[in-house]
Amino acid sequence: MVLQKEPAGAVVWGYGEPGTVVTVVLSGHGGLVLVKKMAQVKEPSGTWTTILDPMDPGGPYTLTARQGSENVTLRDIYFGDVWLCSGQSNMAMTVLQITNASQELAAASRYPYVRVFAAAPSRSDVELEDLEHVDLPWSIPTAENLGHGNFTYFSAVCWLLGRYLYEVLKYPVGLVEAAWGGTPIEAWSSPRALRACGLLEDMGSISPRQHFSGPQTPSVLWNAMIHPLLNMTLRGIAWYQGEANAFLHTDQYNCTFPTLIADWRREFHAGSAGQTEPLLPFGFVQLSTYRRQSPQDSFARLRWHQTADVGVIPNARMPRTFMAVAMDLCDEHSPYGSIHPRDKQNVAHRLQLGARAVAYGDKNVVFQGPFPTRAVLEVTRALLNITYSQQLVWHRRDMPAFEVCCSSPVSLCGWLPAPVVAVGSHTVTLALVGCGTLVLALRYAWAEWPCEYQACALYNTQGLPAPPFLLETLRSSSRAGEMELLLRHPDSSLSWGI
Repeated sequence: MVLQKEPAGAVVWGYGEPGTVVTVVLSGHGGLVLVKKMAQVKEPSGTWTTILDPMDPGGPYTLTARQGSENVTLRDIYFGDVWLCSGQSNMAMTVLQITNASQELAAASRYPYVRVFAAAPSRSDVELEDLEHVDLPWSIPTAENLGHGNFTYFSAVCWLLGRYLYEVLKYPVGLVEAAWGGTPIEAWSSPRALRACGLLEDMGSISPRQHFSGPQTPSVLWNAMIHPLLNMTLRGIAWYQGEANAFLHTDQYNCTFPTLIADWRREFHAGSAGQTEPLLPFGFVQLSTYRRQSPQDSFARLRWHQTADVGVIPNARMPRTFMAVAMDLCDEHSPYGSIHPRDKQNVAHRLQLGARAVAYGDKNVVFQGPFPTRAVLEVTRALLNITYSQQLVWHRRDMPAFEVCCSSPVSLCGWLPAPVVAVGSHTVTLALVGCGTLVLALRYAWAEWPCEYQACALYNTQGLPAPPFLLETLRSSSRAGEMELLLRHPDSSLSWGI
């Protein structure tokens, strides 16, 4: 087991005889008592809770809870950072299912200080105080634990994220998985979060969808798989979900996702008596791909909504978040369907970059791809020059990545391709074929399958792909044969058209 290290205190809890007192002792080598706490057993629930003193990373320790002549002892306890991993099937995919699975499974035993725990898939109509079932109790990683079966503990993304963090942090990491394939965000959201987005908790079971294999009823996974964990002191959360919502309430995701993040943060902070920080770092994976040459744009819209319609994170609506772009990790021949790409190593690598920058404050880590900061139209030549935030690497000149909208309203626009005619260190120049000088909106990688494997159009020099975007023109300012497009952007911390 891994408990959260300093500066927070780890919360521990259990059951006892109502009205009695439980003595909790943390001891080290040779039985030396390091922490001793007294906890009253509550009536009528029969539960008790206490907070250990903040501990430096390391171990092993022994934790004993004693009530009268009875006691329960947990051994081999370490202090480090605890991360919760949740979502649907791409989070639930095990190491057995990913690229280079045999090598990854063989390497598991080299990381005994990364401990894993998996809640069993479970649903409930009411908020539970404890997990009904556990698939994997706290364990040292083994090939069996990490490759038990397809989508049957333990999460490859979670494991790799924890392993990569351990290699940097050099102290124990605890990983808690609570995931279920084929589930929409509504099932993971509390009734409070659903009400905040105009989705009532009593709307009943969502009509069955062919893409959903898991529960669809609002709040049932929050009730059974998240609420029982609220007492835990956490360091961060990793989330991989959204495929189901490409087919359900897609355009509400720009509310339901930021609201879920804020709600989980609030509840974990309260449930841990303030030990889990209020702005708990929250990382997520932007959707990969599904169907090649699909005319549908629901995946593209969902990717955009995952950023609260801003395009980059952290942003004003989603502070202290980080994102792994995955649209270039497509896998058309995955035996689990193209919606389940097997390259989870790159997913986890990009997540851990974000975790290091956002959760651990490493200012030297680049964790985001390039994003546009300015757009200037050369009127006489009908060229659009886009300036990016980072140095660019152009991978696919033949890829129709950019499109422009030249008619109103934008929501009904017939989008036209804007071929790339030049790429500089920080700029991309587009030809506005058939659009003249009327540009009402600009978008990039707006497709269900916008890239080939590790071959999107634009990357930065660290190999991170530029995320997709949809930017609308607010107004234009003219000077010397140029028109600068001032782009409407919901995040005031980003400046446009400077």
